[in-house]
Amino acid sequence: MNQIQTVRSTQHNPRILIVEDEPMLAFALEEYLIDTGFDVTGVAGRLETALAMIEGSAFDAVILDANLAGVSAGPAALALTARGLPFVVISGYLASQQQNAFKGALCLQKPCPPDRLIEALRSILPVESALE
Repeated sequence: MNQIQTVRSTQHNPRILIVEDEPMLAFALEEYLIDTGFDVTGVAGRLETALAMIEGSAFDAVILDANLAGVSAGPAALALTARGLPFVVISGYLASQQQNAFKGALCLQKPCPPDRLIEALRSILPVESALE
């Protein structure tokens, strides 16, 4: 595993919402993010939960699985876009196979190396949240 420099901010650690339906993957993502200096504000495994958390939670960015238990996460992507919130899409599907709701989003193919995901998050975070 590559060494990842811990994220530091003078105000707060970047807050990440994880939207992932595979519990073991969600747990691994949460642990890795915490270990690299992010705060995880929540984990949603279903679209309805994700939409509620997008509406009612404070976070700086989202890791969004494109498919949540057989349901497209497109509505969550649209809600994030409407609120101007950055997100990274992770999926077993190619970007060309995904819905227009994800168009323009940074898409990573599963399985994604953890250091690549951290780099992707840093690239979409507002500058004040992504300080190293």
